[in-house]
Amino acid sequence: MIITIKDKQFDTAKITQLYPAAIIKTGHGDETTQVSLEWLEVEAKGKVELEGFGIFIHLSDDEKYSFVYESREALDEAIGELSAQLQE
Repeated sequence: MIITIKDKQFDTAKITQLYPAAIIKTGHGDETTQVSLEWLEVEAKGKVELEGFGIFIHLSDDEKYSFVYESREALDEAIGELSAQLQE
């Protein structure tokens, strides 16, 4: 099955990880890291600087792709579109 995110196509047979996450600053210059959406909502409580949200894909050949969204609403919309593709 082929899925598409922001005009980039992926063969689901080659995907080893696919997950949404929040992107936060680490406090070391411009460095950022990914945290789970649950952690952001439950634990962060204003303690971190949010940079955005993303859908992250890792492929079996060690390629990694990041699709970044400015808001949680935009991420949720993209997840909905992805879910619709996976249900076809």
